[in-house]
Amino acid sequence: MLDFITWDVSPDLFSLGPLTVRWYGLLFAMAFVLTQPIEKYIYKKDGRSEEDVDVLTLYMVIGTVIGARLGHCLFYDPVYYLSNPLEIFKIWEGGLASHGGTIGILMALYLFSRKYKFDYLWVLDRIVIVVAVGGACIRLGNLMNSEIIGKPTDVPWAFKFVRNNELFNGVPAYVDPRHPTQLYESLFCVFLFILLYSLWKKGAGRIKGLLFGLFVTLLFSFRFLVEFLKENQEAFEDELALNMGQWLSIPLILIGIVVLIYALRQPRQPQQMVS
Repeated sequence: MLDFITWDVSPDLFSLGPLTVRWYGLLFAMAFVLTQPIEKYIYKKDGRSEEDVDVLTLYMVIGTVIGARLGHCLFYDPVYYLSNPLEIFKIWEGGLASHGGTIGILMALYLFSRKYKFDYLWVLDRIVIVVAVGGACIRLGNLMNSEIIGKPTDVPWAFKFVRNNELFNGVPAYVDPRHPTQLYESLFCVFLFILLYSLWKKGAGRIKGLLFGLFVTLLFSFRFLVEFLKENQEAFEDELALNMGQWLSIPLILIGIVVLIYALRQPRQPQQMVS
């Protein structure tokens, strides 16, 4: 049995002159590259135009980036960023929050639905299937960056993040084996994709709100629980009963439950298999 896994992967993939391609950026981009053909297949099978997905993807990219960046700035360090608003635009320096990304996506898809005359819940039910794939990619990017690490553990699959350079009193703070929480979340997103896609294939997309409600409830319930295994990202969280990720997850879990109740109370329609 392994005592731990030594994780010494460089966050940089390769460099071309002054340009450095990082694993995180590549995986972030891959999230959209991989999901677009899946979403086009879903739209085609549900009798919609594949071209709508191209426009939808543009809304998704913009909503994700803006929401995730503003979420990080306003949820985790509002005093600094409101005092230095130009720093908000320095996205290349890092700092994206998944809860902010979720809000950004919801707002972007609302605007898309209004402009192109789609039912909002119909769009959400289908987008969450591929958002799960995107979430898996982004958490793998966090793993490549050796960031958002877990608490110390002696489980045999613990990771020793030797490239993490967080210091405490001049000494590396995170040198002992840790929970690979990035990997836990990535694998859970893969599970969510398989579950939601399978349900859609069995006709669950005909029950408005079911896939979206299930996704939000399960994803953020898992996020709430896995936060107990993570190190806090900001010092102020040490004074809180729950960390920021958990506080932000609670309203999303409640929204998911409300949507699920709405979906399950709808009259049942004949189930339709998707070939």
